[in-house]
Amino acid sequence: MASTSIRALALGLTLTVASAQIGVAQTEPQAQPTPPPRSGVAMPQWASPDPIVREGVIEDGAVEAVKDMSNYLTSLTTIAITSQGSLDVVTNDGQRIQLDGVTNYKVRKPGFVIDYRSDIKSRRFIYDGKNFTVYSPLLGYYSTVPAPGTNREVLDTIYNKYGIALPLEDLFRWGDGTNADRIQALKSAYEVGSATIDGVETDHFAFREADVDWEVWIQKGDQPLPRKFVIVDRTDPARPTFTARLNWQVNPAFTDADFTFVPDANAKQIQLATFKGE
Repeated sequence: MASTSIRALALGLTLTVASAQIGVAQTEPQAQPTPPPRSGVAMPQWASPDPIVREGVIEDGAVEAVKDMSNYLTSLTTIAITSQGSLDVVTNDGQRIQLDGVTNYKVRKPGFVIDYRSDIKSRRFIYDGKNFTVYSPLLGYYSTVPAPGTNREVLDTIYNKYGIALPLEDLFRWGDGTNADRIQALKSAYEVGSATIDGVETDHFAFREADVDWEVWIQKGDQPLPRKFVIVDRTDPARPTFTARLNWQVNPAFTDADFTFVPDANAKQIQLATFKGE
């Protein structure tokens, strides 16, 4: 739908044309509508008069696309990812503040290193096949606990026992049956269209669940890599959003040293708190 200012402009043009057609017989000038005041920053408008709206539509192709994406990711022997992310933080009065950060991933079977860095926070998660470590370089603290023997078991254990959900782990869970209940409960799932993300041709998909909306842009071709990911939290009236653009290396060479945690000389070991639940 056109914005209020565009509708006012269209109405003004219509009245001008009508006045010109009446010509000299028109003795009283027609009052022109006063356009609404401009705000300090204008929100970009959708180019089409009818934005894409598909409430309640669940396309099998969209569901299969995220399954194929996950199956491809889990089939890879090693992966390196750089994620440029933005996370909304909502203030007490409802204003959204956007914070940027970079996350680097190294993944093998078994083992992963996830290194998140921003100007205000830094975290490193290391799994070497035997132990899981959380390290805060800025604070100088780390905690190490025994871990199961597979990446999937580790992700489940640290979430259920310690309440730790690692960034973007959901991308790997749609093809193995883990998210079967979520698939059954989808409110909508459809293909938006094609889009070029950082020079890569992708298919753009949109999904709605009970509490979140999310989108994924999946690379076309025989390497269905997710190139962009967006999550919107609908439980908060401010609709805070997480956005990530992803750069991938498929099957890079790693050594054991890449997954070995060596604390800084002044780092202190602490106990990892057990998640008590709500």
